[in-house]
This record gives sequence, structure tokens and C-alpha cells, in this order.
Amino acid sequence: MINRRFLLAATIALATGLSGAAVAQDKSIVVSSTTSTTDSGLFNHILPLFKAKTGIDVKVVSQGTGQALDTGRRGDADVVFVHAKPQEEKFVAEGFGMKRFPVMYNDFVLIGPRSDPAGVKGSKDITDALKKIKAKASPFISRGDKSGTHSAELALWKAAALDVAGADKGDWYKEIGQGMGAALNTASASGGYVLSDRATWLNFKNRGDLDIVVEGDKRLFNQYGVILVSPEKHKHVKKELGQTFIDWLVSPEGQKAIEAYKINGQSLFFANASAPGA
Repeated sequence: MINRRFLLAATIALATGLSGAAVAQDKSIVVSSTTSTTDSGLFNHILPLFKAKTGIDVKVVSQGTGQALDTGRRGDADVVFVHAKPQEEKFVAEGFGMKRFPVMYNDFVLIGPRSDPAGVKGSKDITDALKKIKAKASPFISRGDKSGTHSAELALWKAAALDVAGADKGDWYKEIGQGMGAALNTASASGGYVLSDRATWLNFKNRGDLDIVVEGDKRLFNQYGVILVSPEKHKHVKKELGQTFIDWLVSPEGQKAIEAYKINGQSLFFANASAPGA
């Protein structure tokens, strides 16, 4: 009887220990995020700092903003980190996210060949540049993937009073349905124009004959936000761990880490978690 009791106690202790170890090993979250936070190298810089501080491992699913939010809607992520404020606010209003927190910003730039066949280089008026690209039927590469950058691009065409999905569509306008790196590679190979976030461009190696041709228009502002996926919608969401990540991003420590990330001395993102209305 003693042996049986001993074996039973040992079995329970072992099972409890293994269960505790499994919980400890699973101190991780899934973050569904726009491609630019990965392609720019930002996550490679800040995630090791966050893990060193908290012990939490962040697994990133890199997608366009539209897809990243859909991943959150399905409950396949604990946190979404994206850059399309109207879509983010809709996500929260529909009950899929708890609260949107502004984190940082940078800007979009229009990239094009140095030969500049549309004659737009040096302009600070993005809509005028788009009109010239259309008038010359110069190749334009669109991500066409419902990402934050794609949404911004479509809004700029609309502001230029051009309907690239309808009356103004042509062979010059090429939708590839892929991420920012692929769009830049396509533009490099075809001598086309493309809208990019500045951070991805600064970290992009295969530039070929490409360069920034339009920058500085206030309409090229690019804000990022972070949202905890609703644990009310999806019970398995790791609420505490996910909120810990968000709290760190918007804390002075997290904001300093974001601003410290530079390439060739140039900042890629600017922290603005405390900016009203961001």
C-alpha cells in the first residue's frame, strides 16, 4: 500500500510539474502586424529588448494591415499592430479589439526610376505627381493587397480625382497582390513608380535605379496603432501578456527603443504614443 501511495503521489507531482513547465514555456504571444514593422528591421531591434525585460516571446505574423486585422478577427493573434487608423477604429467598434493605442509614425514616399519618365522628381505635391504618372502612362506598381500602404495609395489616387479601379485603369497600373518588398522589387525590375513607407525603403537593399522622387507632402503621414484582440470574442486570447506588450510599446522605455532604431544615422520611426488624436 505504501508503494502504491508513493507511486500515486509521484505521478501527481510529475504531472503537476510538467503542467507548470508547459505554462512557463508558453509565455508567448502572437502579434499580427503590418509588413513594414518586419521589413524595416524594427522588430529585430525592439523584440529582444522586450523579451529581456519581460521574458515574453513575441511571434510575429507579418501581413498587410487588412489581412492582419482579419487574423485578429479570427482570433488567430493576441495583438494587432498596424497602420490604417480608420480600419483600426472599425475593428474596435465591431468588438474585435479592446482599445486602440497610438504608437509611432513615419511617412510614405513615392519611389521611382532616376530617369523619372513622368517628370515628378522634387515635387512635394503627391496628387500632382500621380496625375503626371497617369498622363504619361508610366508604370506604377500597386501592392493591391488591402494593406495600410495600399489603402493610403488608393486614398491618394482618389484625392487626385483618378479612378484607377475604373475609368482610369490601364496597363500602366499593375496590382501585384504582394507585400512592400515584392512591390519595390517589381518596381526596380520594371522601372516603375511605387508608394512605400520610408522605413521599408531605407532598409531595402535591391534598389537598382530607384530613388525617392516625391516626399514631404503632409498627406503622406503614416500613423501606427496597436490593439489587444478582444478576449470576450476569443477566450483563448492571452489578455495579460498581450497587454504587457502594448503597455511596454507605449511606455517611455518602449518609445525610446523605437526611436533608437536607425539606419545610417536616420530614424525610421518617431514615437508619439502620448500625442493627442494620433
